[in-house]
Amino acid sequence: MERARVLLLDAAPGALLDRELERLLGHGLDVTLNLRRVADRSATRAVWGGRIGLTDFDPFDETALLAETVRDGHGYDAVKSRAGVPLRAAFLAAATGGASARRLRVVGRAGAGTDHVDLAAAARHGVAVTHTPGSNADAVAEFALAQLFALTRDLTAHNRAAHDGSWRAPAAPATELSELTLGIVGVGRIGLALATRASALGMRVQGFSKGVPRAPVTPAATLGALLATSDVVSLHVPLTPGTHGLIGRAELALMRPGSILLNTARGGVVDEQALAEALRDPAHPLAAAAVDTFEHEHAAFASPLCGLPNALLTPHVAGMTRAAMATAALRCADHIAALLAGRPGGVPVATV
Repeated sequence: MERARVLLLDAAPGALLDRELERLLGHGLDVTLNLRRVADRSATRAVWGGRIGLTDFDPFDETALLAETVRDGHGYDAVKSRAGVPLRAAFLAAATGGASARRLRVVGRAGAGTDHVDLAAAARHGVAVTHTPGSNADAVAEFALAQLFALTRDLTAHNRAAHDGSWRAPAAPATELSELTLGIVGVGRIGLALATRASALGMRVQGFSKGVPRAPVTPAATLGALLATSDVVSLHVPLTPGTHGLIGRAELALMRPGSILLNTARGGVVDEQALAEALRDPAHPLAAAAVDTFEHEHAAFASPLCGLPNALLTPHVAGMTRAAMATAALRCADHIAALLAGRPGGVPVATV
């Protein structure tokens, strides 16, 4: 029986790539690796060239992605992405059409979010979209705390001043975390992991979520009530039509004077222009924000937040720890193999 073909759109870093490839091959899959994000391509070719297929293209270039999908008329049964390569309707139509000997059946994401995939189009074309919810919960929760520490203690400004040879004393004493109330929007796996850590540090924690938050989170009646009564607001909701622009001008205006906003969820959850305007306005209640996810990322990265001294910006790295990335990569490989083998039981599949 011919083996199912899997295309890895972006490679896992370092030694994790070897583990991921071994896992996929162990499932009996025919693997093709895109070398575009591989640091040492020569070494990878030498080690893996005889065992897997190799290609090299920019997966964020839809034209290149479509060309690879139907190259030589072979096609792929599954594709896997780590960095959230956009898989839109045109790609899904081409990958499931008659131009190739195979039709795409599975999209795998080594991560929690699936907003990079057109889920409605995937459903129309019979493509299952699997992901790894919870694989990076601890990593993202720790990162949100790191953002909070950096902002409440003004670490970046102190660091810059020290490197410039200036002994910079704080203009006012810092606030300890135990004096602050943390509001979590979206108390899922990540939100609860953050709540547990924040509570251990003495913070009062409240949450607004689709489900009923459990201890140590006190439920907030509405999003507005949470915003108005929290010193720090941390976002942990998926990007959906219902959460796009969830935090805009009206919501930001509700926040407490001197408050902080943390976003490690998805860029589209926050209106970046409204956030930038709020941070530029000294009379606005919002004092600072830490943002790890943006409306436009990777080569298309651009944000009105760039250059603002009270905006701590990072390039979508909250979930990038060794443990989280290994869990996501290997779990995703298992999910893809199970779905291709017709064993969907227990495999998370995203729906519209």
